[in-house]
Amino acid sequence: MENVIYLTEQDYKRLIELVQQQRQGPGMQANIAKLGEELKRAKRVASNEIPAEVVTMNSSVLLRDMKSGKEMEITLVYPKDADVNARKISIFAPVGTAIIGCKEGDEVEWPVPSGTINYKIEKVTFQPEASGNFAL
Repeated sequence: MENVIYLTEQDYKRLIELVQQQRQGPGMQANIAKLGEELKRAKRVASNEIPAEVVTMNSSVLLRDMKSGKEMEITLVYPKDADVNARKISIFAPVGTAIIGCKEGDEVEWPVPSGTINYKIEKVTFQPEASGNFAL
């Protein structure tokens, strides 16, 4: 059984809308379906009750590659804000879908063309809700 993931009510509503919009359009269907599955298993909580160690939208996260030990910090964003060069990763990217709602210490894996990648969520370095920003 998969671990429960936690989403704020606001993130949940926005992501459901995004999934429904994207299902109408072409491309990225597998990622959209995967995000839809993640949303179904999410436990929804009020923005002011989400634990600070949970990855929410617009959170910055330190990830460690379990194979190489390399670390990278990314910010999980909505597709319109994605910018790979600024390490702003879309929720529709496999890593984005994998980490949303997870917490520090969780390990996530997802398929890539060369096999599977495993990351550990080392730290949520910034979470909008923890800093009192419920509008991001």
